[in-house]
Amino acid sequence: MPIYTYRCDHCGVQFERQQKFSDPPLTRCPECGKKSLHKVYTPVGIVFKGSGFYATDHRSPSGQGRSGRNGKNGESGKASSPSSSSSGDE
Repeated sequence: MPIYTYRCDHCGVQFERQQKFSDPPLTRCPECGKKSLHKVYTPVGIVFKGSGFYATDHRSPSGQGRSGRNGKNGESGKASSPSSSSSGDE
């Protein structure tokens, strides 16, 4: 069941309540008794684990894409030149 955060506009109290999806939202504040409760939408904490998330999912600081970094570093050129020179020597 999800946990919802509520805030009272009248007294400012903020609290969390575990509710079902099918439950109606709370409207009455448990502290002051006024009908001034509203849901507070908070960001969800997500943790990406693994080696590929940062390099493939985020943009580089310079604004260049992934292909620009490979060409700039010369990784693709290095990979093709040893194979062509080794095949030419044999």
